[in-house]
Amino acid sequence: MTQGKSLHLGLIGDNIARSRSPLLHRLAGRQNDVAVRYDRLVPKDMGQPFDAVFDLCASGEFRGINVTYPYKELVTGRLRIDDPLVRAIGAVNTVIFGDGGPVGHNTDYSGFMAAYRRVRGERPTGPVLMIGTGGVGRAVAFGLAALGTTELRLVDRDLAKAEALAQALREAVPAMTVTVSGDAAAAAAGAAGLINCTPVGMVGYGGTPLPRAAMAGAEWAFDAVYTPTDTEFLTDAAAEGIAIISGWELFFYQGVHAWALFAGLPLDEVALRAELLTTEETA
Repeated sequence: MTQGKSLHLGLIGDNIARSRSPLLHRLAGRQNDVAVRYDRLVPKDMGQPFDAVFDLCASGEFRGINVTYPYKELVTGRLRIDDPLVRAIGAVNTVIFGDGGPVGHNTDYSGFMAAYRRVRGERPTGPVLMIGTGGVGRAVAFGLAALGTTELRLVDRDLAKAEALAQALREAVPAMTVTVSGDAAAAAAGAAGLINCTPVGMVGYGGTPLPRAAMAGAEWAFDAVYTPTDTEFLTDAAAEGIAIISGWELFFYQGVHAWALFAGLPLDEVALRAELLTTEETA
């Protein structure tokens, strides 16, 4: 629900200068004749810890906020999470402020599934390698489970973090076979799907988490990074003839689903998609 004809939103995260979320929500507001203020909030630039920035949002005029890297897991300790699925994911990217206190949601989960289906339809995922088991990785992993993935290979430099996600998946989805490794190239052998859920490849974090040679034989690849959209990971995958699911698609759908929580107002998704692709950010 909106507060009159205005809505105050924000995004807490690091390295978000090029985020298109402010534009997405302003355009969504314009469709509904709602003036949207959407602030970028970078704790280190503000000289404050995450908790202080969150408190600022919770005590202010914010209707809600998005939360991105590296705070999606940290924020869960500040929230009421009603959805047992989101509690199992253990990460939140959307927070709604209200009289009952802040409530956490995860639209990365639903956004990933929408992105996959837009490109792949109802085709099965096959065995999947996912590199990175942080906040967005946890959401994507549970999205894969909902899509029917029966084999998931988790890779992370932090093996304890990967094992924690593997255990959560085994408890929630006993039929899924989940393995953990520290070697992405080895784990890629025989995988149909390749996923990057690390920040590697985004602006300020160049490179790729998987050598191109290790991609041979895969059917599809998804990169959670969307700034830029043409990451080295996806460029290499395309050169191998692999179907591409851009991180832009996750960005779009998580934003559409977050808007429904923030405002409870309809969207013309086709028009919003076209405007996002042709409109430059002005603030």
